[in-house]
Amino acid sequence: MMKSALIMSSTFIRFIVLADDKSSVFLNEAIRLWPDNILNRMSLDLRPISFPGDGHHDYWKTLFKLCSSERLFLPSLLEEVDSVLYMDVDTVFLTSPLRVWQHLGEMNEMQMVALAPEKQDYVDGWYSAFAKHPYYGKFGVNAGVMLMNLTKMRQFGWEKYILGVYEQYKTRIVWGDQDLINIVFHFHPEKLYVYPCNYNYIAHQCSETSLCKEAEQQGIYVLHGNTEAFLNDRQPAFKAVYTSIQKHSFGDNLQMLLDNMKENLMKTSNTSCGKVMNSLSKLLIET
Repeated sequence: MMKSALIMSSTFIRFIVLADDKSSVFLNEAIRLWPDNILNRMSLDLRPISFPGDGHHDYWKTLFKLCSSERLFLPSLLEEVDSVLYMDVDTVFLTSPLRVWQHLGEMNEMQMVALAPEKQDYVDGWYSAFAKHPYYGKFGVNAGVMLMNLTKMRQFGWEKYILGVYEQYKTRIVWGDQDLINIVFHFHPEKLYVYPCNYNYIAHQCSETSLCKEAEQQGIYVLHGNTEAFLNDRQPAFKAVYTSIQKHSFGDNLQMLLDNMKENLMKTSNTSCGKVMNSLSKLLIET
């Protein structure tokens, strides 16, 4: 995710990473190999994993995937920060991060978080078909690309509210922190800003047919390889994009990355997502 953000942006980026000791060592070793011109336009603030002292530390740590519930407590963990763009580790930018960040200015005075929708389909939408708890809207929202006005969240009393939601629904949730977030915005929809599906493009948007019209018209802004789509062979098109970015050298230009990405995607044209992504008029969107 960090590499793609730097590839797609020419502006300075401040990264705040909450990680355990092992992950911190791995990240530092990887970044140390990056060229100086890249390191000069970024900062890295590594912080230890921390959870509230409510007696549920071990549960929060493993609520879904390791440490994913950290996002629930950013208002207090980052008490000096006004706003932040939280990104799941299995995401890559295909446009400048500023395109996502600019939505902070689009929020009204009530809205404190921006999220994209989950799969928008009554037949296969997970929340509409299987959820045993309240969720946002018709299909729920995905928490992988979460733009947060932390100041507004503190004023709302976000963390106290989350703890109450957890106590009430803990036996009915499946997707951990994302379910808790959906429950909050079911009861407070006025607090949520929803940006289009191409800001958090997941495999469900193309696994059977194309469900994200904004991606067809404008391209994909953030690709989200949830369910390990970047690593396994169930979604070859997602893996092709991720591999292209992974192998890209900072010294090479965007056209080289685009050419390699198109070449790799062509090999996946026999898959549903491959057909959809090969048909997009834009793959990398410069701003």
